[in-house]
Amino acid sequence: MTAAAPHAGPDLVKTPGPPAASPPPAGRRTTLRRFLPRFLPLTPALALLLVFLAGPIAYCVLIAFTDLQLTGQAQESFVGLDNFRRAFRDEAFLNAVWLTLVFTVVSALVGQNTLGLALAALMQRASKPVRTLTGGVVVTAWVLPEVVAGFLLYAFFRREGTLNAVLDWLHLPSQNWLFTLPILAVSFANVWRGTAFSMLVYSAALNEIPKEITEAAEVDGASGWRRMWHVTLPMIRRSIGTTLMLNTLQTLSVFGLIWVMTRGGPGGKSQTLPLFMYEQAFQNSLIGYGTAVALLLLLVGSLFSLLYMRLLRTEV
Repeated sequence: MTAAAPHAGPDLVKTPGPPAASPPPAGRRTTLRRFLPRFLPLTPALALLLVFLAGPIAYCVLIAFTDLQLTGQAQESFVGLDNFRRAFRDEAFLNAVWLTLVFTVVSALVGQNTLGLALAALMQRASKPVRTLTGGVVVTAWVLPEVVAGFLLYAFFRREGTLNAVLDWLHLPSQNWLFTLPILAVSFANVWRGTAFSMLVYSAALNEIPKEITEAAEVDGASGWRRMWHVTLPMIRRSIGTTLMLNTLQTLSVFGLIWVMTRGGPGGKSQTLPLFMYEQAFQNSLIGYGTAVALLLLLVGSLFSLLYMRLLRTEV
């Protein structure tokens, strides 16, 4: 006969208590320990960026939605999107947008890019004295201050300037270039001043192309233009995209060169967005409206950047 199992009393039954807090995963603690020592040295730089970069940008975004003025106003008020609506109804603003696009395409996308690539390609085959002389002349134009370059090109294009003196000597008709074709004159000035950057970038990119590839294409009978189109350009595609983006952003912000040469005239025929923004903000004292125009200019630059970044992601 077997003995019955002892009955457990109510005092022997264990009731479940609250679950103990689980310690953080070891991987998370390790990541945090690695991140903090690396982040702490960057804290001063990050603080400076927040104070001197992010802070002013945020303030500009704020006043773009107000009617802030430099004079004749006791207190600004919030106007919403009125400044932006006003811009798109302003014929002078639309004219500035069109001239900005013309100035950017002619001087940056076509002028600086094409001339810089051509100079870089020609200097690959030139002798060392020719490369030194050409590089020195082109780079000198680049390192000149913008105001100095503007005065030089003003003296070149003005009615009694160097260009008309040469045309008169050749018995060719001359004209007042800064009055008849001001946007083309300032575009040429920007090409003259900024081509050195494209030339230096493309020279470095061309030096990275293996000579065996170009020599093989030459042995196969490819002409110079075919080698350039089918071999050279595809291999420096990323350099082309980067150069186009940087040239475009730099050209969109050109102010001093145009201001010295034409001041946006005559009659607004060379008034790009930076000059229009300056006129509205500091000459007409419309700080809110001028800041709204600056944000629209920033939007144009962002659209160009997104376009180039998308092109750069496409590999050949």
